[in-house]
Amino acid sequence: MNPHSEPSKRAGDSNSAATSSSSSTPNPANSPRPPKPSTPADPPSAVGPSGPIAPANRTGAAEPSSPANTTDPSVLSNPAYIAGSPSPSEPDSAAARAEAATTPSADAQVTLRSPAELADALPYFLGFYPDDSVVMVALHGERGRFGGRVRLGIPTDTSQWPDVADQLADCLISAGQERDDRPEAIIVYLCQEPPEGENGKDVRDRLRPLAQRLRTACGALDVPVLEALCLSNGRFWSYCCPDFRCCPAEGTPMVMPGTSVMAAAAAYAGMQVRGSLKEMEARLTPRTGRRAAEQEKALDTAAGALVPRMLRRDGAVAVRRDTLELAGAMIRRFRLDTPSGSNRARDACDDALITDAEAADLILGLQDRVTRDRAAEWMDGSAAAPALRLWRALARRCAGGYAEHAVAPLTLAGWVCWSTEDGPSARVALSRALALDPDYTFAQLLHRAINEGLDPEPLRRCLREQHKEAVATTEAPAPSTPAAAKGTPRSTKRPGPSRPGPTGRHRGPRGTTAPGTRTTDGRSRRRAGRGDDRSRR
Repeated sequence: MNPHSEPSKRAGDSNSAATSSSSSTPNPANSPRPPKPSTPADPPSAVGPSGPIAPANRTGAAEPSSPANTTDPSVLSNPAYIAGSPSPSEPDSAAARAEAATTPSADAQVTLRSPAELADALPYFLGFYPDDSVVMVALHGERGRFGGRVRLGIPTDTSQWPDVADQLADCLISAGQERDDRPEAIIVYLCQEPPEGENGKDVRDRLRPLAQRLRTACGALDVPVLEALCLSNGRFWSYCCPDFRCCPAEGTPMVMPGTSVMAAAAAYAGMQVRGSLKEMEARLTPRTGRRAAEQEKALDTAAGALVPRMLRRDGAVAVRRDTLELAGAMIRRFRLDTPSGSNRARDACDDALITDAEAADLILGLQDRVTRDRAAEWMDGSAAAPALRLWRALARRCAGGYAEHAVAPLTLAGWVCWSTEDGPSARVALSRALALDPDYTFAQLLHRAINEGLDPEPLRRCLREQHKEAVATTEAPAPSTPAAAKGTPRSTKRPGPSRPGPTGRHRGPRGTTAPGTRTTDGRSRRRAGRGDDRSRR
């Protein structure tokens, strides 16, 4: 069980919720789903969006969120809301308040009336298609409004399934109890593509024990599973419906992409599905093969040269300065060359923009905490997009024995994604960082902040002030000498040892302007003054 699998704790990624109109009390978890009549009254439906009130990560495995009462799908056009920041009904930032003020007040709702529409809506809940994952979504109220959700990769070890099911059910249900919003029911999704030699039906049969265990775990906590769906190979199956007339054994084809009610609502709200989870993770996966061996050799060379530099006087300061200057040059280079095409083509162009030696110097330099924090200042404006491309490219260069060095660029990539209101991509990057180093503090804090639905603006503001102070310190003029300072009075204190004055002439004894006869030190000068100055007798 990967405790840092991609979370989906936010509830602001969709504008729908499931309902059951036939009864206000859901069916028990271990009983079959009620038959599906031809009228749209009994099947599960969906209305209204859910809001991102998120608790702390209790288990580290999944992060649930509580629902809000927002029902207008147009509020989902607020990117901060989609990314998991506070609900538009209670905006924190000035931009959110302005947008909330212009939001239409119409009580628009999106209703999902069949398992096919529920299956089609899943990518819009999360912002991506969850490959090889178990997803649980909480339903609230008599109409089954969608609320919190958890996502976890399906363990390959079937002996872990009972513990995983118990933890996921407890995490999702207890989160609602902590906020006095206990779920009325739960919908379960099991998503997995068939490996070579299998088909979707084989996947359904293989995952059936996990689905049953999830239903039992939820039923033990007095929360029924209203629907459990298996999504595989473009089809879906229901684990709750025994009627083969509506749920055939060969499965039901998924609706054509872009033709469902949820797709129309998402297009209206400006929501974006970023592909599958595997595609998103591929953009952060280290390279392999011959290129990986060449990059590892460059990292070895850079590491060997870095140690003597760090041992010099002020070596750490020089390394930090050189790393930041190189990172700034790379960001300018990436900004001037913006690729196009698919994600794979764009990533290949980015890889060609940076050499192995440059990547090695940046990867090793970013292991320093101070350097990494200064690099986090490239998080908005025109620098955000090229910085994100650079951090992703560096994460792909952490090959071989340097895999753990990818934690720093992955965390920076997650920070830029969150700062630019791309919550799904931020979660993927931070989850990979925590999978490599669960104790990496910066990634932990960002991961927790995203799951809590916090606003990144305070941290952005802090980094902007830090950048201004650093620039001001760098550009400040050198302090003037006391002799050049205007209006500085000359000291009246008697000097100690004799020194040449501004004119290069030795000072004479007290009371005269003639040069003294003994000027070896201050004491001799004072004795000469007392003995030879007749005016004092």
